[in-house]
Amino acid sequence: MVDASEALHPAWATMPAVVTDGYSLEMTAKDFDALHEAAPGIAPETPVAITFLPGETIDARVAAAAAVRRLGFEPMPHLSARRIGALGELDTMLGRAVDEAGARRAFIVAGDPPEPAGPFADTLSIIRTGLLEKHGFRAVGVAGHPEGHPNMAGEALWDALVAKLDALEERGLGSLIVTQFGFDADPFIDWLTELRARGIMAPVRIGVPGPAGIKTLLRFAARCGVGASAAVMTKYGVSITQLLGKAGPDRLVDALAARLTPAHGPVRLHFYPFGGLVNTVEWINGYPARTR
Repeated sequence: MVDASEALHPAWATMPAVVTDGYSLEMTAKDFDALHEAAPGIAPETPVAITFLPGETIDARVAAAAAVRRLGFEPMPHLSARRIGALGELDTMLGRAVDEAGARRAFIVAGDPPEPAGPFADTLSIIRTGLLEKHGFRAVGVAGHPEGHPNMAGEALWDALVAKLDALEERGLGSLIVTQFGFDADPFIDWLTELRARGIMAPVRIGVPGPAGIKTLLRFAARCGVGASAAVMTKYGVSITQLLGKAGPDRLVDALAARLTPAHGPVRLHFYPFGGLVNTVEWINGYPARTR
């Protein structure tokens, strides 16, 4: 795979001293004010992904990416292939992300709609346009699915991942795999083990839910197809029969810290701030002290 170390943060060659070192964050265009509030606690150059939600305008997404850059962080705008209506729309989004936000990386997903709004049915169809390298992007994130995918399974899912990574390498673009969030370390570790056994050495960011209300976590899990059985949630530290209160990812992150080894290759954490950016950043900053 292409060496994208200069385009990706942090240095991926060594294990982090603390598992939360080199984390990345996710936000929506609506989180503009929350980002400013959380900014003093966010490490410089932290990658911040800007999601591609329906109903948000290009202007709003670009403004959010520009705010990320202005505050000293690394913007990573999302592209949802099936929500993009035309080649020109994609061209405009990529150009503005670079010109107005200094974006150097993007994250691409197929998206939820069953039918594409335009010519892009999947991640690969965007990569093959050549527009990413045309606009100067240096690295691209693609999705990893440790708990499977509702529309694809088994070898087909692995084949699709390899095809995307190969297409990026052919175009001189660095690759990064960002997983869906989860509540249980076992699927992450098993998937990473198989990923590396298949010779896929791209850097991986493991999706971790930030602290949030239990109802909120379960709602996002149901929406995203993430396993949240009673047994899994008990391992995470909550009971799905007691929906009041909040839950943080302490047990999940502790388990990842204990089980990740150099054999799992370059791995960092990516936080989904379902309970808000400020709460998530405060949790991250407090984690090292809690592990002493």
